[in-house]
Amino acid sequence: MKKFINAPESYVDDMLTGLVMAHPDIVRKGKHGRTLARRDGVSKGRVGIATGGGAGHLPLFAGYLGDGFADSCAVGNVFEGPNLQSCVDAINLADGGSGVLLLYGNYGGDRMNFDMASRLAAANDIETVLATDDIASASREEISKRRGVAGIVFAYKAAGAAAKAGASLKDVAEIARRTVARTRTIGLGMKGCRLPGATGEVFELGDDEVELGLGIHGEPGLWRKPMASANVLVDEMISRLLEERPDETDSSRLAVMVNGLGATPLEELYIAYQRAGKVLAEQGLHVVMPMVGPFATSMEMAGLSITLCFLTDELEKLLAAQANCPFWRVQ
Repeated sequence: MKKFINAPESYVDDMLTGLVMAHPDIVRKGKHGRTLARRDGVSKGRVGIATGGGAGHLPLFAGYLGDGFADSCAVGNVFEGPNLQSCVDAINLADGGSGVLLLYGNYGGDRMNFDMASRLAAANDIETVLATDDIASASREEISKRRGVAGIVFAYKAAGAAAKAGASLKDVAEIARRTVARTRTIGLGMKGCRLPGATGEVFELGDDEVELGLGIHGEPGLWRKPMASANVLVDEMISRLLEERPDETDSSRLAVMVNGLGATPLEELYIAYQRAGKVLAEQGLHVVMPMVGPFATSMEMAGLSITLCFLTDELEKLLAAQANCPFWRVQ
């Protein structure tokens, strides 16, 4: 498999250089240049939001910095958590004097380094919220063990809107937690990806196989079966997501994200969305925010994920609030 790179060891740094050149509102900072931040920084007195994660998932994590979104991001090697120093730098760069929310995915390496960084950073007041939207990664009874995947984008947006409006750290963190609690994602893989410099794919599927529930690093899913029609596959994905509807949810209004994992054509994502929208409408649910495109990828993995965010009036307003971010697109 060919990759458009200079060398495996320069992959992440070459990518980050290009990213900030293309989006000059974002700059590289920190001791190792592995921390990104908003060029205009965090205004004094506003709560800051720091995030981080491994490369290989653009636009996640580094692509969601901007006005009304996150303020800094620590970037690790491909599919690896960011190093400790980058996490410290991300926290310090997000500190405007009113505290910092750490909002990132529920992965062991990320947790370890951000936990250590929170004790070493200059910020005096830090709250942590972990995204846990991947329903296939643990049972409902062990929801705290679930991974964070594409649904974290909704948490970025809601928390970022609250911080922009001047909410306290406690309130910004609580909004992020409520958003995470109302967000559910499941993925479907059709072909694996290969890391720069690797000789084989992270995982392999047969030519006629699909895997439901796999993670964005190729973590094992719920089942492998022969390929079926888009309608059949989407029906099961939506059914499993609705079975996970939060207990306290009484709203019929949804934000729906159909996310491409890297190699699936946009046309096929819209085929998935048309079926998802039809099935949800038949269940009496109303999609008020449809999102279709690559929001959280996995290199050149073929497949998609579907995320449902069960809205409240407050959350709907936060998601609709004006914001400016290179990769936030709403139909």
